Amino acid sequence: MPKIEIKDPEKSASTGAYSSGVLADGWLYISGQGPLDMKTGQVVEGAIEEQTRLTLTHIGRILNAAGCTFADVVKCTCHLSDIRDFDAFNGVYAQFFTGVKPARTTVQSVLWGGIKVEIDAVARVPEK
Repeated sequence: MPKIEIKDPEKSASTGAYSSGVLADGWLYISGQGPLDMKTGQVVEGAIEEQTRLTLTHIGRILNAAGCTFADVVKCTCHLSDIRDFDAFNGVYAQFFTGVKPARTTVQSVLWGGIKVEIDAVARVPEK
C-alpha cells in the first residue's frame, strides 16, 4: 500500500518533521493542525473561536487537496489548552460539519507555543 503525501497548498513554512496529510488505501490522515501562519510558522494569536476557525480552515485546505470535504471526515481528535473553552470551541467546530458529525475526542492538553487548539482528522476519500 503506497503512501501519498498531501500538502496544504498555502504552507511554505517548515513546522516539523511530519506530513500535513497522508493518503493511504482510500483514507486521509491529517496531522494535528493549529492556528499557525502557514507562511511564517508563527502562532496567530486570538480567542479560541478565532484559533479554532483558522485551524479548521487549514484542515479544509488539506481535505480539498486530497479531493475531500468536511463531509468526508469520520474522526477528529481535538486538544484544547483550557477545557473551559469547550463551548466556544464547539460552537465554531459545529459550523464546519453538517449532517452526520464525525466521531470526536476532545481533551485538555499542554500545547506547543501557547496555542489554544490543535485538531487532527481522518477522512474517507470519496470514490471517483
